[in-house]
Amino acid sequence: MMEPRDRLIFALDVEHFGEAQGLVGLLRGHVGLFKVGKQLFTHSGPKVIDMIRRKGERVFLDLKFHDIPNTVAKAGEEAAKLGSAMFTVHSMGGYEMMKRAVESSRNIAKHLNIPKPLILAVTILTSMDEATLEEVGMKTPLEKQVARLATLAKKAGVNGVVASPREISLIRDHCGSDFLIVTPGVRPVSVAKDDQKRTLTPGEAITAGADYIVVGRPISEADDPVKAADEIVKEIS
Repeated sequence: MMEPRDRLIFALDVEHFGEAQGLVGLLRGHVGLFKVGKQLFTHSGPKVIDMIRRKGERVFLDLKFHDIPNTVAKAGEEAAKLGSAMFTVHSMGGYEMMKRAVESSRNIAKHLNIPKPLILAVTILTSMDEATLEEVGMKTPLEKQVARLATLAKKAGVNGVVASPREISLIRDHCGSDFLIVTPGVRPVSVAKDDQKRTLTPGEAITAGADYIVVGRPISEADDPVKAADEIVKEIS
């Protein structure tokens, strides 16, 4: 059983290494994982992952690998070697790409005798809605598209998906209770939705069946980030 704190992933969506270091120092012990995304990783590279791990914390590397299968397989190896507890691939890359990422990261972890990372597939970004999908030529209704991609990801051997909290029950119906669901687009009641379009509160997301929730700005922009994180953990519990 995970502790409530373990279910909270804090998004380190900041510009500079120093900002990230300060937030990790402030929030260590108050959240379960620290998410490193494209902006921070592009700016700071692997040293930010090393910094987080040296402080005894776990890393969710959210780079949404999406490329030809061999390239993503090699990226998966490197994510494992960096010590990422989780990393993401994009389900739009297809079955073979996801399968190769799973195999390569697990093989290198076994070879190096290091923990195997959890691999998560991104379905439809929480900033997207039906109109956005139509803009890029996807005529399938959003929920059907999410279900299709989640099912494909499970077939490829990934551990779970990153998906809107509003699709949790849908994914559970198609993929079962042992398939991990990580949900961004989570906002406390008192916080604006920002650019997320399909949102729930932390309590609603966990009650609906999410295994982990991702929260960024409602914590980092709070007057007291530690208090904000602790209140979310309390709501999770």
